[in-house]
Amino acid sequence: MAYLLGLDISTTGAKALIIDERGTVIASETTPQPISTPKPLWSEQNPADWWDGIVASIHAALQSSGIAADAISAIGLTGQMHGLVLMDAAGKVLRPSILWNDQRTQAQCDEITQRVGAQRLIQLTGNRALTGFTAPKIVWVRENEPEVYAQGAHMLLPKDYIRYKLTGDYVMDISEASGTLLLDVANRRWSTDVLDALEIPAAWMPRLCEGSEVSAVISAEAAALTGLKAGTPVVGGGGDQAAGAVGVGAVDPGVVSLVVGTSGVVFAPLDQYSYEPEGRLHAFGHAVPGRWHFMGVTLSAAGSLQWYHDALGHGLSFDELLAPAADVPAGSDGLIFLPYLSGERTPHPDPLARGAFIGLTTRHTQAHMTRAVLEGVAYSLKDCFNLMANANLPANLEIRASGGGAKSRLWKQIIADVLNATLMTTNSTEGAAYGAALLAAVGAGVFPDVRTATSTAIKTSDAVTPSANVAAYAAAYPNYRALYPALKDIFTRL
Repeated sequence: MAYLLGLDISTTGAKALIIDERGTVIASETTPQPISTPKPLWSEQNPADWWDGIVASIHAALQSSGIAADAISAIGLTGQMHGLVLMDAAGKVLRPSILWNDQRTQAQCDEITQRVGAQRLIQLTGNRALTGFTAPKIVWVRENEPEVYAQGAHMLLPKDYIRYKLTGDYVMDISEASGTLLLDVANRRWSTDVLDALEIPAAWMPRLCEGSEVSAVISAEAAALTGLKAGTPVVGGGGDQAAGAVGVGAVDPGVVSLVVGTSGVVFAPLDQYSYEPEGRLHAFGHAVPGRWHFMGVTLSAAGSLQWYHDALGHGLSFDELLAPAADVPAGSDGLIFLPYLSGERTPHPDPLARGAFIGLTTRHTQAHMTRAVLEGVAYSLKDCFNLMANANLPANLEIRASGGGAKSRLWKQIIADVLNATLMTTNSTEGAAYGAALLAAVGAGVFPDVRTATSTAIKTSDAVTPSANVAAYAAAYPNYRALYPALKDIFTRL
């Protein structure tokens, strides 16, 4: 029996997951991770904490499973995207990692757009310059910490720093590299045009590989620290969203991953490179060889419900809060919620956007407000799907829903009605680490390709089909769409 290890460096924890060759989860262990906010809008972590956490989780997973290290056939990596790990020529980390949710780099984003050109940047990298991406962080270090920048020799992302610690090699997979704003995404190689325009040394860029490709092997030093076997293959892996998509089987066009987590993510595989002309969708390489993907991100999905529960739930459980909303008519009797509590990304890349209840009257109850929150998030997801449809996404989609919000039958029904599409759930509940382990299985030769791995391991169930409320939501959605343009100027003054 072959066993595969998936490692996930998320913002909150370092996870080690072991599966067998049938895709059955054998062990899952997570070590919490600290986070630092040294200044307002800043977000950093110490890469040494990631390493300590992943070592602890590997030991715990091996111990709890009772599996010997030499039974692990391959290792896959995933984790939070975009975070900058800047290292010197000896492999020493030069400063704390600037994370994906750090907001200090708007001036650098403007500079990048001016240097490369807005349309050229979108054409080459598939994206606008956003504060979350890696390139603006590099420029920020150069402009604000020149003494640190002068020592730089290597640039990695969080999971790839773990790869370096495991193997001694500087390697990054295509899906992660897509989120740096430095990749020629169509050709799956570093963009010399962008690097030259930004005056970032090409020598800093790690070697690229595909997600299921063996990238390196466990070193003797890492084996002694982790309990793993020296020489065990480590595959490329993928960013958290790409690996998560593999984890629910979203590997071919027509199968879409819909994650209703703190943020909402719509992930649609493509068989050829494409980009949204205004950059309102992310266009990345997939962790699956020969695949790309569109991604729409709404910043407050289940996060909106969490805020509403904490602020206005009056001590109710989530089930108690949601239950009365099932009896409210579709459209919440004219009440609309804008879920822009943390600004917005898709389709409105606006950090100043704000949340709002619109249309409140004396007839509205707490149940109306609850349902309006669920509907507002569903409308924001529809915005993502509409952009993808305009960018030639296949018309007949199988949507696989996951995340905390997808546990609510009511919320899934509302989303199915707003999208006028069937939502499926899968037997996979371990997220990105599971996808990383499946990529490892392909690299180990357990499966010939990613499609075979996912079709073997992942099963769908619990279909939620559109109801008679489709027409009501189709009528209400234009009102939701009209609100952001009407309020945008006011948001800037708040």
